[in-house]
Amino acid sequence: MVKVSLRPITPENLDECISLKVANHQKGFVDSNIYFLARAAVSPTYHPFGIYDADAHHQANRSMVGFVMYGLSNARGFILRLMIDEKFQRRGYGRAAIVEVIRRLKLHPEVERIATSYDKKNEAAARLYESLGFVDWKHESRDERYSGQRYLILQEDRA
Repeated sequence: MVKVSLRPITPENLDECISLKVANHQKGFVDSNIYFLARAAVSPTYHPFGIYDADAHHQANRSMVGFVMYGLSNARGFILRLMIDEKFQRRGYGRAAIVEVIRRLKLHPEVERIATSYDKKNEAAARLYESLGFVDWKHESRDERYSGQRYLILQEDRA
């Protein structure tokens, strides 16, 4: 399995994060990285990270392969964002990044549950999260922008 390292988004890697792109057919599934970075800038409970290949030989020259962000609130760790650049998709980076985020969230003593959501039409996200032990979660969002989202929670025995 591919190994990833997560690095905080900083002024040094911000432009690289902003330049990441998904494939054309995926653009309707996710908001821009700029949107999520703006949210993180005003919310201390949001944690944005660049995703890097941990096995790349020249660590200083490694490219960011994706972007992930989670939030902490109400005894829950919520995976808010996962995107892998179109050039690096289908190599296991998304799975490895979510496994690492789950590991990190479990280190927070206040986190009792781990949850996420994705666009209901995103079949790749469905396969990924279900294969990692996420199940449907009855969550109602009052915000119309999220009416097309499927909400999932990590099964108790997997958390």
